[in-house]
Amino acid sequence: MTAGWRFGYLCENRTLGATTLRTLRLANLSEARVREKVEANLTDLERMVAFNAEHGLGLLRVGQQLVPFASHPAFPYDWEEAHGERLAAIGRLARAGGIRLSMHPGQFVQPGSAREAVVERSLAELQYSARVLDLLGAEDGVLVLHGGPAGSPGRLVAALERQDAVLRYLALENDERTWSVRALLPAARRLGVPVIVDTLHHGWNDGGMTLREALSAAAETWRTRQKVHLSSQAAGARPGAHAEMVAPADFDRLREAGAGLTLDVMVEAKAKELAVLALLEPGPAAGRRTG
Repeated sequence: MTAGWRFGYLCENRTLGATTLRTLRLANLSEARVREKVEANLTDLERMVAFNAEHGLGLLRVGQQLVPFASHPAFPYDWEEAHGERLAAIGRLARAGGIRLSMHPGQFVQPGSAREAVVERSLAELQYSARVLDLLGAEDGVLVLHGGPAGSPGRLVAALERQDAVLRYLALENDERTWSVRALLPAARRLGVPVIVDTLHHGWNDGGMTLREALSAAAETWRTRQKVHLSSQAAGARPGAHAEMVAPADFDRLREAGAGLTLDVMVEAKAKELAVLALLEPGPAAGRRTG
């Protein structure tokens, strides 16, 4: 049922002890300190790309802090000039390994906000993210965006409709409170961008659609391989919080609902690649192979 599906994880690799999330405080934003963080992030990104290629994992999310504070007016140097060649080299390795790269700005990025300052900062962060994907040569790259708690479809479209560099990669993701898949579809169609179905968020905010209906409706918005997010609810945490691993029942639910679709499955579990390998490999954590 999952033949042809690809899987990946977020930003860090526990097996390697690698991360693309190194950052620093804004007060410490000196060129030397930023360069040190960026070079370390890039080294670990390269290591994770190699790991994915070796283990047959086709997706990898790049940490938003790859170049810390790159979208901030106080950033101290031309990061594209300084790191572009290294990014291009890593991108070539990713393409050779069949690895699709993505980025996902945090909840503070809300281009649909009613506050002009929030919109301005949000667009700057999205533009930075798109430039990273450009420099990586990630032609099938994905830039994931939540609509935001303060967003409206009209404001979201108005803020983004002329952002061609961002729209090239943009995909809208449902959330557990405001934006169901059904609510996102009109804005996505107006912008000409796809919708990512997050299975955990859909469980909390289904908009009157079954998971199968949501996946099928979202599939029509994709011109490249359809991308979905899979995770399980963390016990005792707020709705939408990710658990360490993916519960077999949640994976089974996606396999049933996604039957017949060709999916790229980003596993949003705190155990990162260990959670993915547990789903794909036989053993006590997985219990069975997929496929």
